[in-house]
Amino acid sequence: MSVVLGAGSRRIETPNGVMTTLASPTQGSAGQAVWRVDANPGMVGPVHAFDAELVWTWLDGSAVVELGGERYEVGAGDTMVFPADVSRQMVADAERGFVSIVVAPAGAQVYNPGGMSEPDACDLAPKDAERLVPPWVA
Repeated sequence: MSVVLGAGSRRIETPNGVMTTLASPTQGSAGQAVWRVDANPGMVGPVHAFDAELVWTWLDGSAVVELGGERYEVGAGDTMVFPADVSRQMVADAERGFVSIVVAPAGAQVYNPGGMSEPDACDLAPKDAERLVPPWVA
């Protein structure tokens, strides 16, 4: 059993918000990665996919999620199961952003579904056909 104290949580700032790792293989020796997303108001996330199923639960705020060509409006209390290898993109509420908790299997990799980086991709994003484990999942 491991205890990860709040003061020991790993916080990673991205252009779209803050990812806080609550548990992961390198933080608490967990077999699952659990992280909190504090999305900036109005953020438009990158189009991307994961090679594993992810479960997202919204705690506050709201978002529009494009998942596999379908559009969903979600907010506090809603949960979505994102299947593996399905393209997704999120747009946060313009005034409040959103707060979510996400769970993924250890080692889940993110990638660009079309194999091409977005021109304005941040340094943490996969490049072209690269697949990587995001630092908040590691």
